[in-house]
Amino acid sequence: MALFTRKTAYTASLVGCGRIGFTLGFDKKREQPASHTMALLSNPRVRITAGSDTDAEQLTSWQRYVSKRQHAPAAAFACSADMYAYFREQKTVSDIIVVAVNEDAHKAETLAAIRAKPRLVILEKPVALNSAEAEEIKSAADECGVPVMVNHERRFACDYNAAREYMSRIGDIQSIRAELFSSLRVYSAEEEATGAYSLLHDGTHLVDIVQFLLGEEVHNPVLTGVWKDDKGDVRNVSAHYSTSRCPSVDICMSGRSRFFSFGVDVLGTTGRICIGNGYAKFYQRRESSLYTGFYSLARDRSVRLPRKTGYFANMLQNGIDFLDGRAMLVSPLAVAMADLAVLEEIKAALIQYCPR
Repeated sequence: MALFTRKTAYTASLVGCGRIGFTLGFDKKREQPASHTMALLSNPRVRITAGSDTDAEQLTSWQRYVSKRQHAPAAAFACSADMYAYFREQKTVSDIIVVAVNEDAHKAETLAAIRAKPRLVILEKPVALNSAEAEEIKSAADECGVPVMVNHERRFACDYNAAREYMSRIGDIQSIRAELFSSLRVYSAEEEATGAYSLLHDGTHLVDIVQFLLGEEVHNPVLTGVWKDDKGDVRNVSAHYSTSRCPSVDICMSGRSRFFSFGVDVLGTTGRICIGNGYAKFYQRRESSLYTGFYSLARDRSVRLPRKTGYFANMLQNGIDFLDGRAMLVSPLAVAMADLAVLEEIKAALIQYCPR
């Protein structure tokens, strides 16, 4: 790959101008940037040249906002095929193509983006509906020589990276418990074609961050706590694993909670890490203030975290650093495919599950 100077400006185009593609950037409660459009606009190294969306009203709003913010026009297309036809006519293509569409469109849109041959494709998680589709994406990426980065955003967040570094300070890892609570069903056979269930939609984040923190993959789940509603949809499940580094890893999901919660608890022999949406706490073994001759865990306040995690901005910056030839991709296609394989193992076990 050619080495570019740091002043090089990259062009980008966007397939999908919906929530993660655009409008989450207006959520005042979220850390910003919180969408691909806002991340692209916030980075001085990038200029958005085009976007596509099947919602005409949404596309118009996106085009107007982007063109005004960057003081340069961005072309708008009713579908990605029209955008790629335009690129061919102009004998050019954006350096970066972002694919931010629903899961059921990931394969088709990512294959089309790869075949346009940009320098980099940024794909929203998960890779695809299943591993078979993911393999098609990988084959096309290999054939066309186009790298693909998958937006497992927590890999880029300052708090989760601090947690990963802190893992070496809590002794041997005794247990990891990762939890995802929401109102969305964990798995539904009826939604195989859409991916509208949390095991795939949000569970990909949970599995990815466990493997990121642990530094190894988990396989061969033992399921417990499986609960189904009267329609047969899975609403609760816990998948238990044991790895060479950690004897007890539990990935727990609930789809009948009246709130959203995402968190990971890592217990070592000399410390602990508790991290999730909106919190990051680190603990160390200290002489107990409660019991003579005992040790307890006390909050380690020496860990200083920035006010913003930078999860979206850092993701894009990693892509730019990669194009500059100065860094490897933090969330490459192969890693995201490994996450998908874990989710498929859980799904397969759920389908075959028979309570004792």
